[in-house]
Amino acid sequence: MSRFVHLALTVAASSIALASCNAEPPVDSASMTDETTGEFSGFAIEEFGAFNEPWASAFIPGTQMLFVTEKPGTAAIVDTQSKTRIAVSGLPQVDYGGQGGLGDVAFLPSEASGEVDGRTIYLSWAEAGSGDTRGAVVGRGQLTCEGMQSCRIEGLDVIWRQAPKVTGRGHYSHRIVFSPDEQYMFVASGERQKKEPAQDTSNNLGSIVRLNLDGTPAAGNPMADAGGVTSELWSWGHRNILGMDFDEEGRLWELEHGPQGGDELNLVRKGENYGWPVRSNGVNYDGSNIPDHSADDGFAKPAISWTPVIAPGNFVFLEGQMFEAWEGDAIISGLKPQNLIRVDMDGDTPREAARYDMGARIRSVIEGPDGALWALEDEEGGRLLRLTPERN
Repeated sequence: MSRFVHLALTVAASSIALASCNAEPPVDSASMTDETTGEFSGFAIEEFGAFNEPWASAFIPGTQMLFVTEKPGTAAIVDTQSKTRIAVSGLPQVDYGGQGGLGDVAFLPSEASGEVDGRTIYLSWAEAGSGDTRGAVVGRGQLTCEGMQSCRIEGLDVIWRQAPKVTGRGHYSHRIVFSPDEQYMFVASGERQKKEPAQDTSNNLGSIVRLNLDGTPAAGNPMADAGGVTSELWSWGHRNILGMDFDEEGRLWELEHGPQGGDELNLVRKGENYGWPVRSNGVNYDGSNIPDHSADDGFAKPAISWTPVIAPGNFVFLEGQMFEAWEGDAIISGLKPQNLIRVDMDGDTPREAARYDMGARIRSVIEGPDGALWALEDEEGGRLLRLTPERN
């Protein structure tokens, strides 16, 4: 059953103040003002069930069917028109624990026509190795559905791996995004909490890789002639990337966790080094210093840096079908502040415009086919929420 709740808004990047309110009536009207869109008064929220540690979601192109991954290794498809849930089998065996498990899901926009049955599906997950090691992988298969009562992933083959596999269960990143022309697949590869590999281009940790759709290194990469995993690299010097998307100008941006402070939104450029762990606007967890980014350090600089951190789950650039005034803006899912954060994109100098208190850690937010926002709470029993604008 639908439930509408009353959310608070936090406004401004320079001085942030939380508004508070209570929310129990079936329909409530939020009392808040967005500094750049005065008519907006908050979100109306409709629930679409709960999931076991949901991590990512993606609409099957051309449909109202939403595929949701769960970190322990399960997944389901939600028919958002009927609110029915469809079981999915044929999922990979994942190395579940810490930050690892089943990760991202992606579909090819060019397959928007026709039946759901037979769609290409891309998944990422944590894969166990030998000697207590593990690493992220990306697999590709076909989604087969029988009368939309149940679906199965067939022919799921691993087409890309983090290399090398290492110990620990953190900083996999493993977000997937396709270039606007659908010629390339970009995969975020975290540095697995090992720091130094992010500056070593003989591996693919702490990097963004640019691949063909079959997982092979793409021609024209910065070090394509080097062969091996080095030929995959597009950019490096990254820490833990949990958001990637292309803006309306076709530029790739990434959002990554800093250490204690220094979360970063970066415009991704071919062959650029983003500085981790040599430079960061945060400090190590033990309090030891890391030199801040500086004009003469030779590294690419963040477009925005957050201290205190926002602990991003992901982000999406909005097309603005429903939130018209936000067209082209970025919406970030916040874990630590339990907010959605809106960033006003202004060329190469974006700025934080507003925060919206969600009352729970938000793992993921995407834009649906009609422009509504779809958010996943980051917990066992995390809800799938549809967000639409309330107006004054």
